[in-house]
Amino acid sequence: MAKILICDDEKDIVNALKIYLADYELYEAYNGKKAIDIVEKEEIDLILLDIMMPVMDGITAMNQIRKSHNMPIILLTAKSEDSDKVLGLNVGADDYITKPFNPLEVSARVNSQLRRYLKLGSHVEDKEFYEIGGIQLDDRKKEVRVDGEIVSLTPKEFEILKLMMSDPGKVFSPKQIYTTIWKEDPYGADNTVAVHIRHLREKIEIDPAQPRYIKVIFGQGYKFERGRER
Repeated sequence: MAKILICDDEKDIVNALKIYLADYELYEAYNGKKAIDIVEKEEIDLILLDIMMPVMDGITAMNQIRKSHNMPIILLTAKSEDSDKVLGLNVGADDYITKPFNPLEVSARVNSQLRRYLKLGSHVEDKEFYEIGGIQLDDRKKEVRVDGEIVSLTPKEFEILKLMMSDPGKVFSPKQIYTTIWKEDPYGADNTVAVHIRHLREKIEIDPAQPRYIKVIFGQGYKFERGRER
């Protein structure tokens, strides 16, 4: 049974979410600091994380969690928090849900993120291990190593890397990447994909400004450099 952490300073919201997600093993926290404590002690599979909280806000907590964990994080936002929502998506969140919640939407988004996280890479089912140059991706362990050192990727970063490593040398347009990974219409695909590619480069490249692996083909998209394969 998947383990879900619900973190919101409003107990009524936590209790409502617990009803919607009763089929899972649930943990609760009321500030970001407590959420971090639980993540360090339990093998959490997904986090529902409020942005505005006392003691430690959701964005700060997510930044801390992302240093060592890559489970999906869904932000809980108010309509007035659009700028924080965008910031959250840019620094590591996988999705967001706007208050007040629609129970069916909560269940659908949680199920979707868990499905991708626990069965990551369903679009490339014939291979579990990739090695190109100094990059090793183990889909079974959900683990990426760069020159032998484990790096922590978000689920979206992992999926993008796997997609590109599955067909080295192929140029993927931002729209192709977005529709494959997000499985949505590619509205705003260029900027969203560019942000994730930048973060991915920062984690796997020695010099992100002069990447060895993920190359930009101007006007077309991105490719994983075939010549690094060994």
